[in-house]
Amino acid sequence: MNHLPVLPVLIPLVAGALLLLLHDAPLRLRRLVVAVACLSLLGVALMLVTLADRGGYLVYQLGNWPSNVGIVLVVDRLSALMVLLTAILGAVAASAAAGGLDTRQAHFHALLMFQLMGIAGAFLTGDLFNLFVFFEVLLIASYGLLVHAADGERLRRATHYMILNLTGSSLFLVGLGVLFGLVGTLNMADLAAKIAATPDENVALVRAAALLLMVVFALKGALLPLWFWLPRTYAAATPAVAALFAIMTKVGIYAVYRVHTLVFGAEAGPAAGVAEPWVLPLGLATLVLGALGALAAPSLRTLTGHLVVASAGTLFTAFGVGGADALGAALYYLVHSTLAAAALFLLADLVLRHRPAAGDCLRTDDAIRRRDPLALAFIVAAVSIAALPPLSGFVAKVALLDALAAHPSGAWLWTVVLASGLVVIVALARAGSHLFWRPPPKGHVATTPVAAPAFAETAPLAALLTASLALSVLADPVLAYARAAAAQLAAPSAYIAAVLGQRPVERPGSDR
Repeated sequence: MNHLPVLPVLIPLVAGALLLLLHDAPLRLRRLVVAVACLSLLGVALMLVTLADRGGYLVYQLGNWPSNVGIVLVVDRLSALMVLLTAILGAVAASAAAGGLDTRQAHFHALLMFQLMGIAGAFLTGDLFNLFVFFEVLLIASYGLLVHAADGERLRRATHYMILNLTGSSLFLVGLGVLFGLVGTLNMADLAAKIAATPDENVALVRAAALLLMVVFALKGALLPLWFWLPRTYAAATPAVAALFAIMTKVGIYAVYRVHTLVFGAEAGPAAGVAEPWVLPLGLATLVLGALGALAAPSLRTLTGHLVVASAGTLFTAFGVGGADALGAALYYLVHSTLAAAALFLLADLVLRHRPAAGDCLRTDDAIRRRDPLALAFIVAAVSIAALPPLSGFVAKVALLDALAAHPSGAWLWTVVLASGLVVIVALARAGSHLFWRPPPKGHVATTPVAAPAFAETAPLAALLTASLALSVLADPVLAYARAAAAQLAAPSAYIAAVLGQRPVERPGSDR
């Protein structure tokens, strides 16, 4: 049990290395390795959530080095929740790719495992430099997955994506260099303790480094004006890969939540809250632009990409408002929106297969005449992501609006959030009409096959929709967990004490 925190990193790492050795092995064997790894990761994630819900912290010192000088992994409610969400999406993406997408690239399975390793590591690490390292691992894997079965459009989008992220990584290193030069550590707990005592002559540099890190995380989390790369990039990826990418954007948002509450939070002295004045207006603007982009989207995949942007705007807005209530509602919303967006990406894949003449284009009259079960799946996903009752999106939106009401600008916040939600509803209604319910013009002959999709094709989508429905049924305990996780974020002193108070394990028989 003491080694549980490292297993979400170790399991996909070992599986990925094994898959590289087995790149010429039969496809069935490679899929078996992926299945075992994904199920193991899911089991470990469930155990971590159970342990984290007790309210403490699991601190794992790699190499048995002290926390302030070595690599440390930290499990609390938030990191455990994010690892569980990663494990769910990893298993679903692997299952969806087994429909044939994983046969088009020799190292697809290994890249998938390395991506899971990077995402899980980013959620668990307690060190800013290792956050950078895990960022690079997941990004390098995502480059390979993005050009999976590549055509010209995917290569163009992948090139833009790579250039932007390489620029962000360079800025990340600059920010880390400034902080390390000033403070002498990059362990987040140690950094938080030392930044609070920063001399006056170094305050300006610390604040500049904090803003630089905010720019990097905003790029990865798709905050205005750094959101423009996401919709078309995600739309260019294969749907199974895009479903996994739905959690990748949340890594940047998680980094903002973690770093700017722990390191630059209320207890950071002169550097406290340096980025917060910018986050709320930019988050609202991102929400509005994401909703408008969804309304104008030419395809279901692009629409879903804009909805991911809108969800990022909502999460940044909640962070800008601050407080445990807003953050708790935001964390519940994060889980809901990630599952719903991933489901829509997988639904787009099924539409592409069963509407070959028009694909998932929303500017054609070739609607799918066989309306079940794809239309039913669309209704469930759309109702959820549009925050309509009785599904999880409605629960998340009500909890968030309740938290926003206490803000001095609560009336304006309500107006923007509700108006954006109305635009999203219209966009989804338009998409459903074009794909499933629009009557054809006179003389039009639909070319879409009427055969219903096979069970193997719909199983991953059904799993995500089931998880979304379960989130609705279990809204009370999940929301309580999210609020407890937010309370931990709002009290960084407990995190700092747990990490810096952790002692290396004594060797049996060693002298004290």
